[in-house]
Amino acid sequence: MNYKSGDTIAAIATPAGNGGIGIIRISGPKAICIAKKITSAKLIPRYAQFTEFKNKDGLTVDSGILIYFKAPHSFTGEDIIELQAHGGPALLDTLLNTCCHFGARFASPGEFSLRAFINDKLDLAQAESLPDLIGASTERAVISAANSLQGEFSERVKELAEQILELRIMVEASLDFPEEEIDFLEDLSICKRVANLVEKIELLRALAQEGKLLSEGATFVIAGEPNVGKSSLLNALTYTNRAIVSDIPGTTRD
Repeated sequence: MNYKSGDTIAAIATPAGNGGIGIIRISGPKAICIAKKITSAKLIPRYAQFTEFKNKDGLTVDSGILIYFKAPHSFTGEDIIELQAHGGPALLDTLLNTCCHFGARFASPGEFSLRAFINDKLDLAQAESLPDLIGASTERAVISAANSLQGEFSERVKELAEQILELRIMVEASLDFPEEEIDFLEDLSICKRVANLVEKIELLRALAQEGKLLSEGATFVIAGEPNVGKSSLLNALTYTNRAIVSDIPGTTRD
């Protein structure tokens, strides 16, 4: 990745192909300057404006919505300009090339999220949850990824880290100052705290494993002799009639 803190990056933020709307996102110190060359809109933070979009030769190629997210109150923590145009591939390529002509460069894959991480807008767990949210195939997977993106998982990890640090301080104090009459290591409440901490860690590990299964799925095999109920079991697990159920051996070969 060609990341440089002074660079301004631009990319198409919507999927490839024809669509009603296509979005160009620009982030970095030159974002405002580029927007002023492409449009005639007055840049007001967090205010959607309908305006014309021009190419590098000053010719109008489309009209749409411009939104300005002023640093540090943006996804990346930098100035961000979002151009919401019509979703034709040639049109979006024209706008993107125009942005690069006026000082931006093509963003590397994941670079917007990287800048958000570097600028403390996202932590690592939140950054990793973004592709999980985008690629989620079920509502439960969406909710799990959204919770991580909102910082729920990170907060639980932070809480555990603070509790571990407190226990470490107590242990080190007991070892470094043996002449003191207070021995934290013999305090039963410390043992209870350690046991409670281990329980919370195991619960968090289970939640992380569940999130991994929701995002990546699982591969399993149903094996057995003919006519022992493999197809019936598959149908029961999936709540569908996906496999044929028959008394004739070898009917289903999935």
